[in-house]
Amino acid sequence: MDSESLLTFVTIHQTSSFSAAADILGRSQPAISRRIALLEDQLGVPVFERAAAGVTLSEAGRTLLPHAERVLAALRDASSAIQALRTETAGRISIVAVGTLAGTNLTAILKRFAAAYPGIDLSIRTANSAEVSNLVRRGDASLGLRYLQDPASDIISEHIASERMVVVCAAEHRFANRRLKSLADLRDEAWFAFPNAFDQRETFADNIFAQFQARGIGTIRWTPIDSLSAKKRLIEAGLGLALLPESAIDEELRAGSLATIPVADFNAANPIYAVVRRGGYLSPAAQSLLRLLRSSDLASRPRKPRRR
Repeated sequence: MDSESLLTFVTIHQTSSFSAAADILGRSQPAISRRIALLEDQLGVPVFERAAAGVTLSEAGRTLLPHAERVLAALRDASSAIQALRTETAGRISIVAVGTLAGTNLTAILKRFAAAYPGIDLSIRTANSAEVSNLVRRGDASLGLRYLQDPASDIISEHIASERMVVVCAAEHRFANRRLKSLADLRDEAWFAFPNAFDQRETFADNIFAQFQARGIGTIRWTPIDSLSAKKRLIEAGLGLALLPESAIDEELRAGSLATIPVADFNAANPIYAVVRRGGYLSPAAQSLLRLLRSSDLASRPRKPRRR
């Protein structure tokens, strides 16, 4: 069992296809098939099963997967560590963040980091909180930003900020900037929420269903919207309300296209955690980025530039 076999195995799993894995790895499909056949001969069990939807993991394959991912992540760590010996100001840092965190504050922090480390190849992608941890765990990302602590033993979670949530409405809404006694006063309004909010409970503060249930209201009118930008545009049009991070609507508040509804019995914030792989390698530059994230207020509203 060698690293090439494990890489082939993991790539086939990620793509659910021998041919797609062959394209990604730059090899012929027969070569990919031979590599897996050798792996299965060594293990004495099949690692894949053929299904109508594509290739799926066998029971043995599911057992092998986390070990294979850790081996490949360790090899990437080794490569990064050797590269860091040559220079501390070059290399690659990959970040994965929950989509609603990849806004103005984070981009400003990354801009400062890029200016300080121009030789670093910095990349960012978005995912939900569970996927953030999985990408960090597999070594596909150096550093993750997610909501809520990950209790897994192979992940280190560090609380770095809390994101204040507010009720957002159109500027012309009858309750705009008017303080209400309870969120229950808004039970008859139309609401927007992310599609996974009802079932997955990724966060607690922006889960409008949980907030109303805590006030004895079991159902509300809501529409699933999977884009923060689309959600803001629909709210601007007066089509509904949403719970959003205060920092995510700064530009719209300044422009006067959105407003907030202060609610006396609603005071919630989503805890933001930085996650790294326990025992994983963090380059000096990645450690500097983590320090910058700790010292910067990731969840605050951006400061308005001073006029000169």
